[in-house]
Amino acid sequence: RAAVMTVSSTLRSLLMQQLRGTTQLYGNVSLRSLSASAQEARKRAPEVSSDHNYESIQVTSAQKHVLHVQLSRPEKRNAMNRAFWRELVECFQKISEDSDCRAVVISGAGKMFTSGIDVVDMASLLQPPGDDVARMAWYLRDLISRYQKTFTVIEKCPKPVIAAIHGGCVGAGVDLISACDIRYCAQDAFFQVKEVDIGLAADVGTLQRLPKVIGNQSLVNELTFTARKMMADEALDSGLVSRVFPDKDVMLNAAFALAAEISSKSPVAVQGSKINLIYSRDHSVDESLDYMATWNMSMLQTQDIIKSVQAAMEKKDTKSVTFSKL
Repeated sequence: RAAVMTVSSTLRSLLMQQLRGTTQLYGNVSLRSLSASAQEARKRAPEVSSDHNYESIQVTSAQKHVLHVQLSRPEKRNAMNRAFWRELVECFQKISEDSDCRAVVISGAGKMFTSGIDVVDMASLLQPPGDDVARMAWYLRDLISRYQKTFTVIEKCPKPVIAAIHGGCVGAGVDLISACDIRYCAQDAFFQVKEVDIGLAADVGTLQRLPKVIGNQSLVNELTFTARKMMADEALDSGLVSRVFPDKDVMLNAAFALAAEISSKSPVAVQGSKINLIYSRDHSVDESLDYMATWNMSMLQTQDIIKSVQAAMEKKDTKSVTFSKL
């Protein structure tokens, strides 16, 4: 056991070289080649996950270690009805506990990503029972808090979540994608903080997360106060999305390729990175460094490091490394 837990001096030396960037054993991975493999996987009939049975969303196993969560009300432009707000929480709570899942792609079925809240289905919920102002306020506060959790659960999920957006991403759709880790979109995508047009301030995440995603408070204010559309090119320039693709199919191929690349890495490293990135976003540098030190005082003892460095020493493709479930 001591031999397993102790990294040899050669391994340590190579590891330090890797960390300093002085070796190039891993090489660059071609997104095009990954897209080709992802496309082949998508040609096969998707395997619906037996653990996920919902009305408003569909969860399929896209490829090894990758789940595809699809908003699945295309006839209603993927409007978010009562079932959606409940089911997405259940879905991502299960994904968080799924030791086989290492990355998630979330997309919308049909012609657009989502039109936002299903106002017709939700209207009655916005009419609190009774006539006592205090009690109606408590009712609405509880309702809003529960709906905020629908998207916070994506952020708290340790598995990286990639949003793949085509067509419209309206209202609560912006709240949703703001909670995701990576955003890709098709050229036909547009984004709209729509809430002011229906007489309310966005209350389930956009106003809190979008300024940190874009990093331009003036632009966020403009989008929020006017409800104007932000088109794909502007979304790319502003940093809301990291890549724009010609159409939905090309975008999905790239999203699944990215998910495959992420899922080939050590889940200890990837999930630890996500948790610490989010912590650092909301805390000072000193607090975040202290949290990181506490985190890695145990995580650095993982055998994933030994496996990765051994593969590098042997000049093996890192995708050949088998990491244990997490």
